Amino acid sequence: MITSSNNAKVKQVVQWQTKAKERRKDHVFLAEGVRMCEEAPVKSVREVYLTEELEQKLRRNAQNGDTAFWDKLQQTGYETVSPEVFAKMADTQTPQGILTVLEQPSYDLTQLLEQPEPLFLILENLQDPGNLGTMIRTGEGAGITGVIMNQQTVDIFNPKTIRATMGSIFRVPFVYVPELSPMLTQMHEKGIHTYAAHLKGQKYYDSFSFREPTAFLIGNEGNGLTKEISDQAGQYLKIPMEGKVESLNASIAAALLMYEAHRQRNL
Repeated sequence: MITSSNNAKVKQVVQWQTKAKERRKDHVFLAEGVRMCEEAPVKSVREVYLTEELEQKLRRNAQNGDTAFWDKLQQTGYETVSPEVFAKMADTQTPQGILTVLEQPSYDLTQLLEQPEPLFLILENLQDPGNLGTMIRTGEGAGITGVIMNQQTVDIFNPKTIRATMGSIFRVPFVYVPELSPMLTQMHEKGIHTYAAHLKGQKYYDSFSFREPTAFLIGNEGNGLTKEISDQAGQYLKIPMEGKVESLNASIAAALLMYEAHRQRNL
């Protein structure tokens, strides 16, 4: 059991938790909690750390017939750490006692754009990690085929983003691109229709057909889309607002659009 916070592995995990630069350098990300570890692809798991208390609980569960997760841990391997050390390694305030180090997945933009009848979410300068994670989770539920982001968008491997995805990070393809503008040109050439949620929109979002290849553009939480990117959208659309509300949370706006596309495509 690792009992010292000065242990080299513990120090490395703390670096990965707190510094995106370290995660990028080592091509890893961290996922906390039993559910995240259960859903993680075995081939992507590099390391697993758990408390002795959780280890004993999982061992008892296995002895009582619930062997699936225990068998997975035997396959991936794990190390036990003291509760005090685990608290230092964890990003959550009330950790569940298990932390998984995983290889960062990688996807190819060209392959994403070649998918039949795609449904994309395109994000520009999004800054809230919880918003990004919620969009990915909601996107999986709505059936999107990928998320495309500019490099100024928050790190998808931020621990708060990973938690908010609730496992969708393992299943929803995503790509960061240096600039959105050339990518949007590619989309238009491939017949993918692009829609910007924008205050200048004249028609409500449910007035459009999203059965064809579609991409929704969502901008920064405070400033929305930049003029350059919103000008490239094929259409502006708006979301009905009552009272004195001027705009919605970015993840809520994205959810409404994605689920309208889901509704139309499943009629």
